[in-house]
Parts: sequence; C-alpha cells; structure tokens
Amino acid sequence: MSTHVGLIGRPVAHSLSPRMQNAAFAARGLDWVYTAHDVEDALAGVRALRELGFAGANVTIPHKQAVVAACDQADGEAVNTLLFRDGRVLGFNTDKEILAGVEAQRACVIGAGGAARTLAPALPTDTRVYSRSGTWPPDATGCDLVVNATPVRDAVVVELHAGQTVVDLAYGPEETALVAAARAAGCVVIDGLEALVRQGAASFRLWTGLEPPVEAMRRAVRT
Repeated sequence: MSTHVGLIGRPVAHSLSPRMQNAAFAARGLDWVYTAHDVEDALAGVRALRELGFAGANVTIPHKQAVVAACDQADGEAVNTLLFRDGRVLGFNTDKEILAGVEAQRACVIGAGGAARTLAPALPTDTRVYSRSGTWPPDATGCDLVVNATPVRDAVVVELHAGQTVVDLAYGPEETALVAAARAAGCVVIDGLEALVRQGAASFRLWTGLEPPVEAMRRAVRT
C-alpha cells in the first residue's frame, strides 16, 4: 500500500510540489504519493489528512502560521512541513534551508506573512521587513540580501545593485520580474524554483529518512 503525503494551502492548483516530490519518490524507488489539497481551514485540513492515514504534509500560503495550532511540537511560529508520527503532529521549518550557504550581514525582506516568518531564523540580525500594511516601499540600500516573500511575480518594488543576493520565493512558468531585474543588475539569484527544491529536499529527508535526489527534483520543476 502506498504511503501518502500532501500539500495544504489555498490556492494550490499551480503548485509544482506534487511533480517534484513524486519525481523524488520515483528516483528513490519509493511507493509514496504526493497530492495537493486546497483547504480553507488549516486545522480541518490537518485533521483530514491524519484521518486518511497520511505520513505528513507541506503547508503553504496562507496557512503556515495557523497550522502551528495543530502541532504537538512546532519549530517556531510558522512551519511549512508536518510529520505525523506516533499519534503526534510535528511541525518543521524547511524554508530556512533556502538560505543555507548565503552569507549576509543586512537583509531587506518584502512581505511579512508566513513565508517571511519561516525564513526568519536564517536571516541576519539586521533585517528590515516591509509590507503594504506596514512600512512601504521597500528600501534595500546597504543590504546584501533581498528576499521577496510574497507571491507577487510581475512587479519590481525595490532598487537592486550588483553584489546583492536576491531570493524570490514566487515562481511560475516564466521568470519573475524581480529575478529578471536581479540578473540584469548582476546580483546572485536564487529563484523560486531553486527555493522550492531546497525546502522540498529537506521535507523529503524528514518524511523518508533518506537523502533527497536533488538533481531529479530540479529536473522535475524545470522541465
């Protein structure tokens, strides 16, 4: 019988996580299946997956903070990966793996929701966070790291310069406006697809206990 894991969020129809994780399971010869579930109520979604016998799940916008209330143990105030084990719900933050290896002294983060909060443990102490409901517009002056933690794909709301590292969590079939501007400015770029692979690889490791087939995962989201 197949082992099931999934994704809960709203919306999820656009997500490449099922393609990526199912490719990873196939590459490791695992009889596992990953499916996406559009849910309005995060806690009800978690309860449903547990009742169906799922082994775990990813959590995306807008539920990364709300889902913490469903956890018996959680890695911070926002999580993106759940592990159902021995009757307990364990919440983990694999989004912070997106910034693994990035050396930064000062960061500009665009967005203050769950995506930004899951990245927070990996950000430098000197981090400025911007949102339309708070301080706006973003100012990356003096920052060596710029992060777009919103789903916005078609706007460049901050001035970039060579030498900065730009991380854009938004992804889609075409390059985002921010990534295009960052490449043109001579920045180091971690685009949304690479970000997806990095956090997804860490989720795979938590669920299966195996090393993730990262190159197979990259191929799956880029072809």
